[in-house]
Amino acid sequence: MAETPKLSVEKALEKLRSADAPKSRDVRRTEEMDALDDEIKRLRAQRLRLDRQSGRSNKRD
Repeated sequence: MAETPKLSVEKALEKLRSADAPKSRDVRRTEEMDALDDEIKRLRAQRLRLDRQSGRSNKRD
């Protein structure tokens, strides 16, 4: 069995954090806004589906 070098948790976290380049405030804000836009689109589509379904059930009554 080959010897594998072991890192401490602290060093492993430092390595992971250094791999992620620090992002500017504008980049972070843009990413957050894109995520919120996607969520808005998803919710609108869901609302339209629900409105169509409730319209069908109201017509049956």
